[in-house]
Amino acid sequence: MRADVAAQRPADSTPSTGADALVAQLAVEGITDVFGVPGVQLDHALDAIARAPGAINYWSARHEQGAAYMADGYARATGRIGTCMVVPGPGVLNAMAGLATAYACSSPVLCLAGQIPSRVIGQGLGILHEIPDQDRVLASVSKLVLRANSPDEIPRLVHEAVAHLRSGRPRPVTLELPPDVLAAGTKVELIDPIDVMNCRPVPESADIARFAEALTSASRPIIYAGWGVQSADATEQLTQLAERLGAPVVMSRNGRGSIAADHPLALPGFTARRMLAEADVVLVVGSRFIQGSGAPIGVASTARLLLLNADASDLGPPRTPTATMQADAKLGLEALIDAMSATDPDPTAARTWPQLTAIRGWAAEQVRSVLPQSDFVDAIRAAVPDDGVLVNELTQVGYLAGAGYPVRRPRTYLTPGYQGTLGYGYATSLGVKVGVGHRAVVSITGDGGFGWTMSELATAANYNIASVVVVFNDNAFGNVRRIQAEEFGGRFIADSLTNPDYLELAASFGVAASRVRTPGELQSRLASALSTGRPYLIEVPVESMPSAWHLLLDGPATAARG
Repeated sequence: MRADVAAQRPADSTPSTGADALVAQLAVEGITDVFGVPGVQLDHALDAIARAPGAINYWSARHEQGAAYMADGYARATGRIGTCMVVPGPGVLNAMAGLATAYACSSPVLCLAGQIPSRVIGQGLGILHEIPDQDRVLASVSKLVLRANSPDEIPRLVHEAVAHLRSGRPRPVTLELPPDVLAAGTKVELIDPIDVMNCRPVPESADIARFAEALTSASRPIIYAGWGVQSADATEQLTQLAERLGAPVVMSRNGRGSIAADHPLALPGFTARRMLAEADVVLVVGSRFIQGSGAPIGVASTARLLLLNADASDLGPPRTPTATMQADAKLGLEALIDAMSATDPDPTAARTWPQLTAIRGWAAEQVRSVLPQSDFVDAIRAAVPDDGVLVNELTQVGYLAGAGYPVRRPRTYLTPGYQGTLGYGYATSLGVKVGVGHRAVVSITGDGGFGWTMSELATAANYNIASVVVVFNDNAFGNVRRIQAEEFGGRFIADSLTNPDYLELAASFGVAASRVRTPGELQSRLASALSTGRPYLIEVPVESMPSAWHLLLDGPATAARG
């Protein structure tokens, strides 16, 4: 892969313009990659990148939506800050779907948003790319929106943005940059980088004691793990605590990978209804613990519910916890492990849950019963190395993958979370690949979803970003068609799609492509494609498939279109 940088040279420590200050402080904070689309309000920023080769890699997307998705994929797969840079107005609005997905998925994305000249902001004069109250628009999908009013402020604002990205729940932070501020001269000094560990919320000793007492005295404990476990790089601590307790770990759809799927204590999310009803203590780590309906996930009326989360808003109503701990997942789990006396660490004992092996077998049977999706999921898993990343989309094979794709390493399985962002997958996978380097990256999508960002094949070809996309093609919004058949008497409307010849489409961008029809062919071709070190497209023509929604905890999502 290559990015738009030249020969190595360190960033200047005494910037001469606001744009230079931006690039230099980003580099100081450890930000090395920016995904974006160039435009006039950002000319000085891009020139500053060009004049500081080696400081920032710039990856030019074909659409601002794609740039935001790439930043999100980069962030979630690596744990580093993903950064996108977009022009104001239409550029910001185009990026909103990606920022909304990052917001839903607790992803540390920094959005560098252009603005109109500072002297006319808010005057409604019809300046190029002007929209009213752009900062308020961005606030709907940002943890914080900042604006640079002078070049001298830029290092401090970048530093502040990074601090907020690294504290509490990670969510997008936006920094607005008027073009005159970027162009103005400055000699401001840079700020030392943020200390990440000092940003993480530390558990209170009283909370640790309450949690430890409840867990130590439990006879049937369960751990429910969300994405916050992986976001905090706490999978090792979660596994260690589960083994000490002999506690099964039920993973939410976003939390898959919190413990290896082949660990004897690991369970998929669709077992939650069955398991939580029998637990006497439920420890929820890094999860909203909310169903799609907005109601809390059910537990037995006699169970003690312990909530550990970095975000205080996830510790209260509509949930009714017995005890709460506002803390970083890693720090909280480490504190619990230290506070508890050692127990039998044998993970196969499962002394409090003798039926666990049978439940794991039942879960595997449920997945295998959904055909042909389960055969395709098995084929993908067989072809993708354990450290490879699967970016899952809203498609029939993807729905089953949400319940039955075994995730064996953290940060190797990405979804659009509760946002359900159809079309996010392929562009997201490009950002993932930039972030993880030589590791395998696969995007699975339907023909409906792929239509959103298939123009990013150009980006993949331009930079040789070797993500492999698998397009399951039924020439329809397959879920729409199935719902209309099952719930609306077969009154079909807006379900059919006219698609390009995907092999010719890929070839027109200089991307290799193949068409396969069976799971066995897919496994072979996917393994081969991953070995090429080049971007690749695989089309799989399919017929209509049965629903897999009974294996997803929250039930059918009537709005899903893929």
